[in-house]
Amino acid sequence: MTRRRKTGRGVKWLSHYSSEQSILVVGDGDFSFSLALATAFGSGVNIVATSLDSYEALIGKYSKAELNVMELKTMGAKVLHHINAKSMMRHSFLETRRFHRIVFNFPHSGFKGSEYEMHVVISHRELVKGFFTNARYLLQPYGEIHISNKIGYPYDSWNIEQLALESSLTMIGRVSFQKQDYPGYNQKRGDGARSDQPFPLGYCCTFKFQDHKEVQERSVVYRCYICHISSYYHYDCVGCGATLGLGNGGPLHLAYR
Repeated sequence: MTRRRKTGRGVKWLSHYSSEQSILVVGDGDFSFSLALATAFGSGVNIVATSLDSYEALIGKYSKAELNVMELKTMGAKVLHHINAKSMMRHSFLETRRFHRIVFNFPHSGFKGSEYEMHVVISHRELVKGFFTNARYLLQPYGEIHISNKIGYPYDSWNIEQLALESSLTMIGRVSFQKQDYPGYNQKRGDGARSDQPFPLGYCCTFKFQDHKEVQERSVVYRCYICHISSYYHYDCVGCGATLGLGNGGPLHLAYR
């Protein structure tokens, strides 16, 4: 079931994201993830959607990319091409802006061999590490960096949490990624003759990170009454992914947002 809600102030939510947040989406393939957010919010004015490809390469790879880009622009989103996740903080448009959420779904450094080969794993790690360094610079105070990735071998060997720590980021939550939460989103292979085809997701999660110092400032211990795991993170249960908070003077399991 798609997780959507609307507050009394007219703020619209889709899963972890709201219409009042400034959101940077990195490496968005055919731009279908950004469009899913804008469609749910009824506006794209707070969304900056990016791709590594040029516009010409983009529409050559993906059958729906041209239409998706047009719809995003019509809804007020900013669309950028030729954005490298490892150097984006120096981009003329991005360098003066700060975001509440920075999202990179299924980062991939390219098809350079089998996913199980160490040189390929190292290449993926370098991409993620470079992304963390740049994304941290572009965060609003108490903003969050989200990476969605597959779980299991060889993806666990990317050591995403350790790469984040090396960039002074702390994981504040890990929740299951459900494609159906983002109607219209289509993950793409992104390269080669099958670039427009989806790749199998399997079991995957969204990892959430914040600046380490900000986490320390706000951290208290919560105990999840559903899965009984204690956590120093200030809202997401690392066990079941539910949102935690304080209520009636003690830990309270809140509705998942």
